Amino acid sequence: MNSLVPLFILIPLGSAMIMSILGRFIKNFGKYLITLALLFLTGITFHLIINVPEVLVYKVGGFADVGNIPVAIYLVIDGFTKILLLIISLVGFLVALYSFSYTTQYTAERKFYILFSLMLAGMYGMVVSGDIFNMYVFLEISSMAAYALVAFGLEKHQLEASFKYQVLGGVASMLILMGIGFIYWQTGTLNVADIATQLPVGGVFIKFVAVLFIVGFGLKAAIFPFHSWLPDAHSSAPSPISAMLSGVLIKAIGIYVLFRLFFNMFALSYELSLAITVLGVLSMIIGGLLAIGQWDIKRLLAYSSISQMGYVILGVGIGMLVLSKGGSQVIAGFAIMGGLFHLLNHSVFKGLLFLSAGAVEYRTGTRDMKKLGGLAELMPVTSGTSMIASLAISGIPPFNGFFSKLIIIIAAIQAKYYTLAFLAVLVSIVTIGYFMKLQKFTFYNKDKKIWDKAKIKEVPFSMALSMILLAVLCLGMSLLAIPQFRDIFLQPAVKALIETVQYSVTVIGN
Repeated sequence: MNSLVPLFILIPLGSAMIMSILGRFIKNFGKYLITLALLFLTGITFHLIINVPEVLVYKVGGFADVGNIPVAIYLVIDGFTKILLLIISLVGFLVALYSFSYTTQYTAERKFYILFSLMLAGMYGMVVSGDIFNMYVFLEISSMAAYALVAFGLEKHQLEASFKYQVLGGVASMLILMGIGFIYWQTGTLNVADIATQLPVGGVFIKFVAVLFIVGFGLKAAIFPFHSWLPDAHSSAPSPISAMLSGVLIKAIGIYVLFRLFFNMFALSYELSLAITVLGVLSMIIGGLLAIGQWDIKRLLAYSSISQMGYVILGVGIGMLVLSKGGSQVIAGFAIMGGLFHLLNHSVFKGLLFLSAGAVEYRTGTRDMKKLGGLAELMPVTSGTSMIASLAISGIPPFNGFFSKLIIIIAAIQAKYYTLAFLAVLVSIVTIGYFMKLQKFTFYNKDKKIWDKAKIKEVPFSMALSMILLAVLCLGMSLLAIPQFRDIFLQPAVKALIETVQYSVTVIGN
């Protein structure tokens, strides 16, 4: 079963290589290849989640440890990794399906799918890597592909957004590499499990390195105050890439690594847990407030992503605070589960919102809500799926966002963080406000006669199908609140984080 682990890296990397050659001679080869590859990886991910409860470890190179240092490149899949693999595979598949029709507007369609495959390979590599340097290598692969994809249309605003993204991404990479260098200098190893057994507990050195990682990966995750690149990049990128950036990338190369390192490599401390939680709360509040005044649909969605990542960090941060103070593992686990549940939910409803925004722009040529309106009857699938996603992200039952937010709020109350629970409810009300604004000015509010009916019609089948499937997931994923489903999908991820020492024991036996 361990042999399945490297497939998550080899398949998208191999697909990029094959389509760069055969795509020159076979029309539409790339789009079919990557879509089938992602469908296959989605199937493997579900198999691992349902049928393989144990941690999988695959060693690349290194026939024996040298001086008790694991020199092989470790690829690890545990319960937490599986959540991210599911997000990347499932959302990636539906985005690839959506792109069938969307990318026909580009003359370099083959290059789009090559870059898309490389971005996927980088994200897969990030989440399965068991050593911090290879995390960095895969982070750079996914980041460089993302920089190119943001600027893919070669419009002035896209090039500017990509440049800003590259500059701040370069700063983030430098800080992360500095942190890795300091850790290697201190421990003589790059393996996350091995580092965890050798790093001293507390002290100025640990806090300094932790701050480097918080700022570096915080920039990659676009949490406040490291978010300035995100609104331009997400709004300028082609809509399928916007969906991947917001729904997947900021989680795989930012949020995931922060949680992995602060639970399974560093010893939990109250000061660092508090810092992460405060950043989450600020992101939740400020991202929501900035979204209110936006009239560009995709910029509104981009600021909303900052706010919703705040919910994820809030839930997990509460769990970190409880654990760092020696509190109840049950309450901590409940809070972390709420954060991870929202992480999974956000990938679905935010991906759908960006795809619906892309559908509107695809037919009308604009994202300015002041120029839109009256599209509900002309584009019923886009309107209906966008409404479902808006209700889900706003936390309206029976959609999935309601249950993940409810769990986070209940956990905050159980942990006696009443102010945090109140703020979570308040920001959710704000979220309802700006998404109702989006619905009103985009799909209603004007007489449909303002549009040329011959021009404004529903999007092609592949785009509509992707949006419908994501809308179904917005409702179907509510089932994860039921204990039987929760124990299969979410509880192993919570266990992987809470049992901090067990990660090292499982991976290297120490």
